[in-house]
Order: sequence, then structure tokens, then C-alpha cells
Amino acid sequence: MRFGMGYGAWTGGLRADGEGRGRGSHEGHGRHGYGHRGGPGGRRRLFDGGELKLVMLKLIADAPRHGYDLIREIEGLTGGGYAPSPGVVYPTLSMLDEMGLIEEQQSEGAKKRFAASDEGRAHLAENAAVVDGLFARLAAVGAESERTDGAPIRRAMGNLRQVLQHRLMREDVNEDTLHEVAALLDEAAQKIERLK
Repeated sequence: MRFGMGYGAWTGGLRADGEGRGRGSHEGHGRHGYGHRGGPGGRRRLFDGGELKLVMLKLIADAPRHGYDLIREIEGLTGGGYAPSPGVVYPTLSMLDEMGLIEEQQSEGAKKRFAASDEGRAHLAENAAVVDGLFARLAAVGAESERTDGAPIRRAMGNLRQVLQHRLMREDVNEDTLHEVAALLDEAAQKIERLK
């Protein structure tokens, strides 16, 4: 297996050096709080270290893909709950290519399409249990997205957003009105929290 220079130690397919420290955006985004910021007060990361690399490698092994295909496929697997950012996907593709785990295929247009190499398939086989766990995590995010993002909730949230924008942009809005609106929202939140 060919390893590119400076990519850190890999153990069981997972990079040990904490992928991309100090580069700002690590992971991506999603409606349900999965994203690039970790730690208290930030969004939790769906994947750490080399985990996204394994997910991408498995999807490429299933069918040749380019970067946009990967973003769309992962977003689909999570029901729209998570999508890695292009700023993570494309450098990861380059890394997998330099490691010899994927190979560029001829394709029409400017988009580079990749297929898994024999080394890549062997790497997936060695890490099959880890890969299964990662795809189970994606499925769990998809189930959460389906459970918490139903059409009635989306409609009600959209209605609330419109009402708030309309009411709070009026010229006669004063501090008392703002406090009343905040109290109503707090009351609704408390009632939802107490639902069984």
C-alpha cells in the first residue's frame, strides 16, 4: 500500500492524528447538528479521523463516483441530516488517490471520477467491521432525520418563522412586545419538552 507523505499514522484504517486540525471546517453540515465544530457549545462531528475516508472508499468501491456524487449519496443515506462539505470531500479524494486506494477513471466533462483499486478493496476487507459500524451510524442519522423532520413540523416551523418576521418587522414593535413573544416561545418550548 502506498502512503503519501505527512498523512499521519493509520491504525485499522483510522488515521490517528485527528484529521485536519487547525484548518477550520472539518466535517460538513446538517440540519440536526452534525457538522464541523466540536466541543462544548459546538456541533458534534459525525466522523472523526479516518472514518470519512472509509465511508467514501466504500461508496467508491460500490460504484465509481466523483466528489459531488459522494456528497449527494451521503446526504441521501442520512435523509438530509448530514452532508460532508466539498472542502473536506475533495482533499480526502486526493489523499485516497495518493495512497493508491482509488484510481481516477476516464469520464466525460471536467469532473474526476474514481473507482476503488485492488489495494482499496483489500483495505475495506481488512476494516469491514469498522465500515459496517460507520454505515450503521449513517442509518441512525437518517432515522433521526425522518423521525424529527416530518412534514407537519416543517409546516408549523415555517408558519412560525413567517409570523415572527411579519410581526417583529412592524414599526410599532416595542420592548414589551418582544418580551411577550419570547414568553410565548418559552412556554411552547416547555410544553413540548413535557410531552410524553
